[in-house]
Amino acid sequence: MIRNLLCLLSFVVLVHAVSRLPRVGAADARPNVIIIYTDDQGSLDLNCYGSRDLHTPQLDELASQGVRFTQMYSPSAICSSSRAGLMTGRFPARAGVPSNVSSGKGHPGMPSSEMTIAELMKSAGYATGHVGKWHLGYTPETMPNGQGFDSSFGHMGGCIDNYSHFFYWNGPNRHDLWRDGKEIFRDGQFFLDLMVEEGQQFIKANRDGPFFMYWAINAPHYPMQGTSKWREHYKDLPSPRRQYAEFVSTVDEKIGDLIGTLDQLGLRENTLIVVQSDHGHSTEERAFWGGGNAGPYRGAKASLFEGGLRVPSVVSMPGTIPQNETRDQLATGCDWFPTIAELCGIELPEHHLDGKSLAAVLKNQDAESPHDHFYWQLGGGKNAQWAVRQGDWKLLGNARDTTDRQRRVNVDKLFLANLKQDIGETKNLAADHPEIVQTLQALQQKHYESIAKAASR
Repeated sequence: MIRNLLCLLSFVVLVHAVSRLPRVGAADARPNVIIIYTDDQGSLDLNCYGSRDLHTPQLDELASQGVRFTQMYSPSAICSSSRAGLMTGRFPARAGVPSNVSSGKGHPGMPSSEMTIAELMKSAGYATGHVGKWHLGYTPETMPNGQGFDSSFGHMGGCIDNYSHFFYWNGPNRHDLWRDGKEIFRDGQFFLDLMVEEGQQFIKANRDGPFFMYWAINAPHYPMQGTSKWREHYKDLPSPRRQYAEFVSTVDEKIGDLIGTLDQLGLRENTLIVVQSDHGHSTEERAFWGGGNAGPYRGAKASLFEGGLRVPSVVSMPGTIPQNETRDQLATGCDWFPTIAELCGIELPEHHLDGKSLAAVLKNQDAESPHDHFYWQLGGGKNAQWAVRQGDWKLLGNARDTTDRQRRVNVDKLFLANLKQDIGETKNLAADHPEIVQTLQALQQKHYESIAKAASR
């Protein structure tokens, strides 16, 4: 009897020990991650967000297979800053990128001391790849391979012509196409097709996983060069919506081509896909003074009003994340760093993050937003634009209204809005609610001083 009990006890102990051993291929079971970052895509510029004149079946289908955010905010209203917030999970100003980084060779960008999500994923055994736009530095240590990416293909500056791959802005014209820090030439080949090809190759090369890919498509950012298929489709749409729509549908099609590779390889259910715009649509002259759809929201790119910050955002991983659901909680692009870490079982670094994990929000539509409030700072110095949102209240300082850049609108130095009552931020309530202004100013001052202190170290 005792002998039988001892045998049974030994068996239980052995089973317990075996259960705690790493499983063969356990690392392979960890989810792959793809972040698809679109560029200058307006707040409502997908059919699933309310646009009725666009054809975006691929991203609409992705939304039906996942969660769509209605109050997702970009980390900033300009390209470099937004990307810094995404890459580090920190306020862009705290990450050393309060403004756009120079598009010229030899110019540094985000400090190499910042930990990027690529470095985090790489430390956890993930293959890491960058494809597309970077705009976070143009020196070896601040280009993608110096910031945690095993491989990199794309342009380092703010935008390129999609066929010549030159940066045509302030002269001299500069060729800007790179692979792993070395300049390459693909003259005449459509850059978005090259991005699809590179993304597909990365997925196939790392199909046994796990992998992390940052696929930063430089569209619908100007120059707006939609394919002939979509030019024909939208030929009767008035300008500038026509040029913009052509490029949005081109983006949608190319994203569909990329995601289709996951389906072909049987990787779709084990791949977390995040699709999000870096900020609101452009109303610059190069964008024909507009074309994007911010709906009821005031502002656009380069403005901290809602139209500059509130962006389309979809996340999908069938079988893990609920499907065909929306989330109305306040969320930000800085949140993807800790969210991805939690979903992949990776321990966060021991330094300050401004982003908060959205894992609970993704699982439960009734979960509270992880943010009591959020802070934006665009530019440096005392005249920088800034905004604080807490609950329904939002206070802006030194704000710019870029809704229509052909007709400049002066904005009060302090502008208070109640987003529940006035989603269009049309009326300044600062004089009516001095106590709210004081509370939000105190939050702004706390973050401003914290960022300034960190920068002085």
